Amino acid sequence: MEFAIAGAAACCAGIFTNPLEVVKTRLQLQGELKSRGVYTVYYKNAFQAFYVIAKSDGITALQKGLVPALWYQLFMNGVRLGSFDFIQKSGFINSEGEISLSKSIVAGAASGCIGALVGSPFYMVKTQIQAQSSSTIAVGFQHKHHGMLKAFDSVLKQHGFLALWRGASAAMSRVTCGSAAQLATFSNSKSFIEKLEIFKPDSWLCALAASMLSGVVVVICMTPLDVVSTRLYNQGVDSKGRGLIYSGLWDCIKKITVSEGLFAFYKGSTASLLRTGPHTVLSLVFWNELRKFYDNYGVKNIPKVPDAEVVQL
Repeated sequence: MEFAIAGAAACCAGIFTNPLEVVKTRLQLQGELKSRGVYTVYYKNAFQAFYVIAKSDGITALQKGLVPALWYQLFMNGVRLGSFDFIQKSGFINSEGEISLSKSIVAGAASGCIGALVGSPFYMVKTQIQAQSSSTIAVGFQHKHHGMLKAFDSVLKQHGFLALWRGASAAMSRVTCGSAAQLATFSNSKSFIEKLEIFKPDSWLCALAASMLSGVVVVICMTPLDVVSTRLYNQGVDSKGRGLIYSGLWDCIKKITVSEGLFAFYKGSTASLLRTGPHTVLSLVFWNELRKFYDNYGVKNIPKVPDAEVVQL
């Protein structure tokens, strides 16, 4: 039940933070495989991108890809938390009666990897829809999807079932890295904050502050693979379903490094950082309220997973 509550909480938070996902996607695709100064800069920064998108495509364009984004959060978080709970109950992360940090990181990374694999089709469609825009501000390949279901139908008819997992290798690496970084830093951050005695013992504010601190580390570690994921998911494909630009994860990394430089791997990082705070706040608040709701209606003893695992990556 815990994974369902956390998944629902992440979905509720996603409704409010999806515009930052749209902005992040556009920034990550801008200037794809081009050196600075040789391409038109439509989006100067995360703040200006909000204005440009709303002005050119309408304010509703800031919620593009919302439906597949919410399905992704539900599936990815559900599987991630369900897998983590299973590994936890198996006794893997316990060492002589105490929880092993290193094994927790391994378990978190593994469960994140499984969750990313399951949710990959939704993330691909989300990325492609979020990249769609009017020609005046278009960046990256334009897929011209008309909704999530039609996008799935198009991919299945043209390239088959397995095409829904194109780019999954980067997504799995992305969430594996993010989950590992999150678990590695969250417990230490929470312990540090509790020692400061700013908040009451066991207050959800401690978990919130720790999540925001660890979120900075997660963004630093995960953004390069986030950029790669966006590029692989959004690229056009030929008649056989092969990427027109990148052949895979390492090819994408190599081409970005050579054409755009290492700083290109941090495109959209500001939007990611801006998303971390609100998404963490909303996820934890919704999660806390949903737990109270289920407790009040007779669902007792819901197994608790680490607070860090509640926040969608």
